[in-house]
Amino acid sequence: MGAENVFIPQQARLWLAPVGTGAPDGPAATMPDNWYDIGLFTPDSYNWKTDPKFEETRAHQSNYAVRRWQTEDAATIEVNLLEWTLKSFQAVYGGGTIEKVTPSGGGAAYYKFTPPAIGTRVEVAACIELMDGTRKIRRMVPRAQQVEGVEQSFEKTSASTLPLRMSVLGGDIGAPYYDMMNGEWAAFTPPTTPPPPETP
Repeated sequence: MGAENVFIPQQARLWLAPVGTGAPDGPAATMPDNWYDIGLFTPDSYNWKTDPKFEETRAHQSNYAVRRWQTEDAATIEVNLLEWTLKSFQAVYGGGTIEKVTPSGGGAAYYKFTPPAIGTRVEVAACIELMDGTRKIRRMVPRAQQVEGVEQSFEKTSASTLPLRMSVLGGDIGAPYYDMMNGEWAAFTPPTTPPPPETP
């Protein structure tokens, strides 16, 4: 126990990749091929939330539940992206197509982004990366999907952001998410239990 265990995420990144892409070999290892940094986002917009659901049984003899069990689990990743790129548009809208168009009458080519149709949203793998000096945490999410609508404001005096909201998906194999941490600060040593006194 001590101040050295306080973690202040002074720097952060969000990496995305196609589902099935291999995870990095540790919290400080180079990200493998096919992972890409989604880019700049606003301070304090990077959030992680879990939302477990429970059922409970009550008895007439108690004002408290006498039994409670978990029925569902859920987790979400939230961040407001500052960079407007084709990759960030695909992430925020859950997929879609990107097409390079050359005007038939001549002129400069441009890019056309079409949001995904119903039933065509894609899943992605995600890596939440947080850094405090030499300490680093990577939260690996093998499967996630954007499942919310996109709400934007276009103000004259501030940068317009792209709201990325992704839900964690589960499966039959492996954990829905897990953390990798470096350094001794991340280790936990359980307190030792003193041996019982000897019987005289």
